[in-house]
Amino acid sequence: MRIFAIGRNYVEHIRELNNERPEEPVIFTKPDTALLRNKQPFYYPGFSHDIHHEVELVLRIGKNGKNIPDQHALSYIEAIGIGIDFTARDLQQKAKEKGLPWDIAKGFDGSAPVSDVFWPAAHFPDLSNINFSLQVDGQTKQQGNTGLMIFSFAYIISYLSGFFTLRQGDLIFTGTPKGVGPVIRGNVLHAFIEDEKLLEIEIR
Repeated sequence: MRIFAIGRNYVEHIRELNNERPEEPVIFTKPDTALLRNKQPFYYPGFSHDIHHEVELVLRIGKNGKNIPDQHALSYIEAIGIGIDFTARDLQQKAKEKGLPWDIAKGFDGSAPVSDVFWPAAHFPDLSNINFSLQVDGQTKQQGNTGLMIFSFAYIISYLSGFFTLRQGDLIFTGTPKGVGPVIRGNVLHAFIEDEKLLEIEIR
């Protein structure tokens, strides 16, 4: 199982970080040691002073595929869950200034909380109209809808499969909407698809 992630896939998030809109998906990966399950605590690492939350819908791939055409790409989605791409923003900014990779800023241990519950793709009447959100200590900080994505689920899967053989069980974080921000010890994060809370993480 591998974890792929898409950066800069929502216009308002691009604007809030003063980034350029990409012409193709921005791809990065996380190791499996980044995975954190529902209700497992996130321990604030000592190497950063600016960890940000980024809530994202997560696709789970249901079958192997390579060079998948757009028109068949959605059939590779086994299920959809929700996750948080924790980002060490201070380390990321330092890497960006030097033109270096983001690996340590994005892939550190525990940086990818993912819901235990994944809903089958057939559960959703329209994959281009899925609402999701994140609350921090009961206050809504991020709200997104897949209709606002720059690159659709189908395009993401097709694009990734041109470079990587996708395998059953792989996870794809599909991008975060605006509202990203820092977390501190003591925060409790709740992530929702529509009105269903699927993920709870305490920062320690």
